[in-house]
Amino acid sequence: MAKELKELTSRSENYSQWYQDLVIKADLAENSAVRGCMVIKPYGYAIWEKIQRVLDDMIKETGHQNAYFPLLIPKSFLSREADHVEGFAKECAVVTHYRLKNAADGSGVVVDPAAKLEEELIIRPTSETIIWKTYRNWIHSYRDLPILVNQWANVVRWEMRTRLFLRTTEFLWQEGHTAHATREEAEEETRKMLGVYANFAEKYMAMPVIKGVKSDSERFAGALETYTIEAMMQDGKALQAGTSHFLGQNFGKAFDVTFIDKNGNTEYAWASSWGVTTRLIGALIMSHSDDNGLVLPPSLAPIQVVIIPIYRSGEQLAQISEKVSAIINKLKALGISVKYDDADNKKPGWKFAEYELKGVPIRLAMGGRDMENDTIEVMRRDTLEKETVACEGIDLYVKHLLEEMQQHIYQKAYTVRENRTITVETYEEFKEKIEGGYFIMAHWDGTAETEELVKNETKATIRCIPLAGDKTPGKCMVTGKSSAQRVLFARAY
Repeated sequence: MAKELKELTSRSENYSQWYQDLVIKADLAENSAVRGCMVIKPYGYAIWEKIQRVLDDMIKETGHQNAYFPLLIPKSFLSREADHVEGFAKECAVVTHYRLKNAADGSGVVVDPAAKLEEELIIRPTSETIIWKTYRNWIHSYRDLPILVNQWANVVRWEMRTRLFLRTTEFLWQEGHTAHATREEAEEETRKMLGVYANFAEKYMAMPVIKGVKSDSERFAGALETYTIEAMMQDGKALQAGTSHFLGQNFGKAFDVTFIDKNGNTEYAWASSWGVTTRLIGALIMSHSDDNGLVLPPSLAPIQVVIIPIYRSGEQLAQISEKVSAIINKLKALGISVKYDDADNKKPGWKFAEYELKGVPIRLAMGGRDMENDTIEVMRRDTLEKETVACEGIDLYVKHLLEEMQQHIYQKAYTVRENRTITVETYEEFKEKIEGGYFIMAHWDGTAETEELVKNETKATIRCIPLAGDKTPGKCMVTGKSSAQRVLFARAY
């Protein structure tokens, strides 16, 4: 394991390679036989399950129910909403046939030309079209509204340049799709779910985010407004961590989803959609981890505490195991996930390095002397600090330490963001500072032309128009034209 760690590229040397190395060496995921797709390994999937479990509860607390819709979407559905199809057309995977047959020359299987579909099917890049086609059958009166539905699913968006968790051809996510009787309800829903995502990111992921609205060019295809939470990674780049879209009546009109309102009038339904993906695992890694491996916030760590015995004989191991058993029971009673690693195929030093690499928040170690003194060694992953404490009361000690670590990890990420967030007045200063990896607050004249120029010349994009912060009008840093407020620019993943 020491050799494994030595082969982990340092962040300062090559941040991108460090990330790739860490995903592989921490046993989170690997590239699959299908180009652009990944295999999420058990430890990586355990993190996703923790994210799912917490977020699913939060979504249900706001009144939503889970459902499931088809993976395959008739091609004609995507033609119903013009902006939507234009936004996803280049990323769609298309099913054209439904059967294979053996090749005449015995070389293998081939597509049966007689099994061509009458209408091609699209593997869902997102589900608005199939869901709103379905909602047409569900909605007739204002009494049928609102519909508050979420689904956990996979989607396919054909990517040319992929990176494990951050950008893959197939990925996992949740997507919420709601229908409402009024514009106000749909807009409130959109903002509410943005708040749910921001709360989840900060409270559970220990990742500070900036809430804002996307510019027109960055808006979701088919939406009237896209809200986003933007997080800073340790290298100063931004990561879009979640989005919530106000879709207006676009999909209601596209699929003729109408209802009779309280006054007896026929109206089109109003819509929202919102989602987060497995890229949150990438965000966790890049927000908190270090050159020794993963650093996981305790709230989302699959294993919160690992206990490792250090022994010279089978008899001593049995004595330590008996002592540790009581500690395990107390920790589990507090809802803390614990692993006792008494496997005899690896030495304690190897295990220490392994669990450090995997980001287990707390490591407890007990040797013969600890057993005699009724003590145990405690190591916290975020700071790598060690201390020896009494076994009596260790359960509450660990509980409080996990809470302290959760807050410390958040505060560290917050400090990184604050130190890398600056304000500039001129485009010359902007071009100089963006090279250093910063969140830059600057005035923009609101035009797509200026936004595109900045993107082409600096590779920085408008991450969002912040909902909070400095709303003071000013002059665009590029054109000198009037600007309503500062917006957030950054280079992004």
